[in-house]
Amino acid sequence: MTETKYTIGLDYGSDSVRSLIVNVETGEEVSSVAFEYPRWEKGLYCDPNQNQFRQHPKDYLEGLEYTIVEALKQAPHGVAENVVGISVVTTGSTPVAVDEKGTPLSLTPGFEENPNAMFVLWKDHTAVKEADEINKLARKWEIDFTKFEGGVYSSEWFWAKLLHISRVDPAVYRAANSWVEHCDWIPAVLTGNTRPKTLKRSRCAAGHKAMWHEAFDGLPSDGFLTELDPMLGGVRDRLYRQTFTCDVAVGKLSAAWADKLGLSTDVVIGVGAIDAHLGAIGAEIEPYHLSKVMGTSTCDMLVVPMEEMGDKLIAGICGQVDGSILPGMLGMEAGQSAFGDIYAWFRGVLMWPAEQILAKSSLVSEVQRQALLEEMAGNMIVELSKEAEKIGIAESGVLAIDWMNGRRTPDTNQNLKGAIAGLTMGTDAPRIFRALVEATAFGSKAIVDRFLREGVRIDSVIALGGVAKKSTLVMQILCDVLNRPIKVARSEQACALGSAMAAAVVAGVYPTIKEAQENMGGGFEMEYHPIPENVEKYQKLYEEYLALGAFIEKELTAQ
Repeated sequence: MTETKYTIGLDYGSDSVRSLIVNVETGEEVSSVAFEYPRWEKGLYCDPNQNQFRQHPKDYLEGLEYTIVEALKQAPHGVAENVVGISVVTTGSTPVAVDEKGTPLSLTPGFEENPNAMFVLWKDHTAVKEADEINKLARKWEIDFTKFEGGVYSSEWFWAKLLHISRVDPAVYRAANSWVEHCDWIPAVLTGNTRPKTLKRSRCAAGHKAMWHEAFDGLPSDGFLTELDPMLGGVRDRLYRQTFTCDVAVGKLSAAWADKLGLSTDVVIGVGAIDAHLGAIGAEIEPYHLSKVMGTSTCDMLVVPMEEMGDKLIAGICGQVDGSILPGMLGMEAGQSAFGDIYAWFRGVLMWPAEQILAKSSLVSEVQRQALLEEMAGNMIVELSKEAEKIGIAESGVLAIDWMNGRRTPDTNQNLKGAIAGLTMGTDAPRIFRALVEATAFGSKAIVDRFLREGVRIDSVIALGGVAKKSTLVMQILCDVLNRPIKVARSEQACALGSAMAAAVVAGVYPTIKEAQENMGGGFEMEYHPIPENVEKYQKLYEEYLALGAFIEKELTAQ
């Protein structure tokens, strides 16, 4: 008998990294271990008031080793010897400045505590000004390098961040030989080839975040970049021309990392990708099925056969890239800059009085104080949801706009702000919470409506991620607002599972991603259906949401 083979899917999220070991024959999730980033957990190198969110590469490296070693310990005897592939997904765009060896500057002398020398997390919005400059120049340049990015460039993306860091930190600018995305760096580390000119770059990160396209012979021209800022002159030549899809191997596990992890040097490492893209694969995406990764933010994925899309360009999304999700198909991405983050923000607002008052109280001990705060924080969203379910649609008169972290799509604009309107003396926390949930659903509907208006059909909706698994309130409201059934992927770790599927292809177990999906997919655990009377009520409320949003955008733009 042939021994069972296994792959490992590595999923780097905003707060933690997870390793998932999967049986490639059955899709059984053998073991899984997560690691919270210790420096990130302490809030180091971040300034939320300035929308600055940075992560130290040590968090990533420590998590890489810990999660794989521990997952292998939890797996049955003999699994480690039969791991054949590892693939990696990360947040994105999350780039870092590196030296000529591909080492992040924060791992080199003099830059250890410098946030500008660390990975710039996807939700870092310090580069709004630079994104505006890119858009302004692209409108008048002979080639619109944003046209495959939805026609609008975002501060969440590669070039805006690179330019911002270069401007605000001359030392980093001088020391940086190149820049590397998180999803490209981890596979490079595992194989031992981190040199910027030779490591393999992800098609989905390059195409959706860095304006890479075959029509441009790669990245935007040096002339465009130099016109944007002379500081960018020559940077293109120190980056890359070629990009690769997730079914391509980077190389094999280096001897050093094989020793650290307890694996063989025969383990094949796949090209990295952005988490949501392979999350869609893990949730068994197929053409015209919208895959929604629902977590702190959302990523909405669609794949369409290239020949059916033709030369059509979709305005206002996060890009359309050949092979960025499923190799051989056009991958399209949209999403919201904040989703679960909005619920977490509101919980934080409600928790503030308790945290401040209990800290000064002499009525409880330190142990009791911590226990009370943990209990309150842990139950807050659950209790709000219970009460919010009792409130009728439009009953409270409260209407919210979900732009607390700016707007990703449609038509990215990180200058926008959230809002809550219709407050009265009778407005309580559950009513505000319900309005926030409805706002996130309306933001999702705006994305769906854009695809439909641009002539791209949506046959069904697939949901995955923490919010999809945890909140029936959110899912039913979303279902009613979209007026379409929503299937929820069974896997608790669809992004890691999609990564494990890709690893099975690069290791040669399956010839295509589709065959890996068919053999390793977990299917769906439940399906939500629209409630007809709710659909009609929400359509009216959605129109009010659009009107309020248009007013806010107009007023902010006029300032």
